[in-house]
Amino acid sequence: MPESAINFNQNPPGGGHNQPIYTVSEVSQSIKRTVEDRFGVVRIRGEISGFKLHSSGHAYFTLKDENACIDAVCWKGNVSKLGFRPEDGLEVVSSGKITTYPGRSKYQVVIEHMEPAGAGALMAVLEKRRKALEEEGLFALARKKAIPFLPRVVGVITSPTGAVIRDILHRITDRFPVHVIVWPVAVQGEGAAEQVARAIHGFNNVAVGHAHRPDVIIVARGGGSIEDLWAFNEEIVVRAASGSAIPLISAVGHETDTTLIDFASDRRAPTPTAAAEMAVPVREELWAATKQLDARLAAVMVRGLAQREEMIAALARGLPKPGQLLQTAMQRLDDWEERLQAALPAALARKEQALVLAAAHLKPQLLLSEISGYVQRVGELQERMSVSLPAQITRKAEALAGVAKGLRPQALVADMDKAGQRVMELQQRMAVAFEHLLERRMEKLSHMVTQLENLNYKKVLERGFALVKNAQGHVVSAAAQARQESELTLVFKDGEVITRP
Repeated sequence: MPESAINFNQNPPGGGHNQPIYTVSEVSQSIKRTVEDRFGVVRIRGEISGFKLHSSGHAYFTLKDENACIDAVCWKGNVSKLGFRPEDGLEVVSSGKITTYPGRSKYQVVIEHMEPAGAGALMAVLEKRRKALEEEGLFALARKKAIPFLPRVVGVITSPTGAVIRDILHRITDRFPVHVIVWPVAVQGEGAAEQVARAIHGFNNVAVGHAHRPDVIIVARGGGSIEDLWAFNEEIVVRAASGSAIPLISAVGHETDTTLIDFASDRRAPTPTAAAEMAVPVREELWAATKQLDARLAAVMVRGLAQREEMIAALARGLPKPGQLLQTAMQRLDDWEERLQAALPAALARKEQALVLAAAHLKPQLLLSEISGYVQRVGELQERMSVSLPAQITRKAEALAGVAKGLRPQALVADMDKAGQRVMELQQRMAVAFEHLLERRMEKLSHMVTQLENLNYKKVLERGFALVKNAQGHVVSAAAQARQESELTLVFKDGEVITRP
């Protein structure tokens, strides 16, 4: 018997042992067919709860109202056609058929089409999401980055087909041709949000300084309904735009359309064409401004040079001629040069002759004997003082003792103390005077030794001079005297030479 023809009431109540026995599968399939035949395609209005997108691509959730709920399933092929992302709390109108799931003994609706229950429902969800993301600070002005004045590379995230990309490329080419890199993505439907977010992250992952890293990003899409633009309201897109290190311009929809990416982007453009205008300046305007600045700079330089020439000319009129200033100084310099050339050799000769004469008149033996006499006299004086000083002290003490016999004891003791103190002071003063005398004698001796060394004629001979003596050993200091001598002795540093004039 076919499953659809099962009649569970075909036997009377009293004949229970004669009732047919059905398997669980037979009963489940019979119920399934009955439900599907009874309801067919239905439209159900309800709120989504427990939405889950399986890894297989199928969506499972529950539709509910204030009194009841029904399980729902939307197969992968239909999920991609929804045009928006279902989420909990969204009220929708679903079209599908009622069926059962025998594996769990429950009934469910298989949804083939679903749409929000009016724009108000989507707007409520959008507003709720906007407030949540705003509270996180994703729309804060402090996060906004300035758009570069003249980018080297512009990255465009949009559909590779359609008027949007053509308008952007055409506008950039007209204003200021730069290198444009297009990252193709789907701009609506299933997976569109993930593709847009992945493109934003992809541009940001290009190494800084690389030729393909954009200086500014444009995310663009043409106009459409709120469902068509829903991918740009997804949280994944908003977070990617807010976290972009590269300045981002959003140009989604027409001027009246607003999506959440507009709040997260660094700049919102009313249209894709306007986004291209924000990204690059007008080359002709820059060229004209540059020419104007160049002309102004040239004029300023010309005026400045003319003013400085006039100033220099005015100052020059008050100055004497340079030649006149230098003539006297040049003449004085020539005079000094001639005088110096004549005076220097003569002065040097006089100094050398005076040195030779002084060295010739020195008597080293006599000087050394005088120094030795001073040393001997100092020693004798020191010896005499060491002998005479104690004797004088003894005599003074004896005389003092003789005088003390006629004095009173107390006065005698006081006088003796004073006398002893005076003796000690006298002894100290004599010792100090002797030390000073000895120091002066030693300083004089050291000075004389140094003078003797400096005036030694042998040091003069070491510098290339010679000492002239006659046959008697006397120094000859004049040429006229040398001509009168029959024999001369030239004393050098390393020996003597006898010559005849």
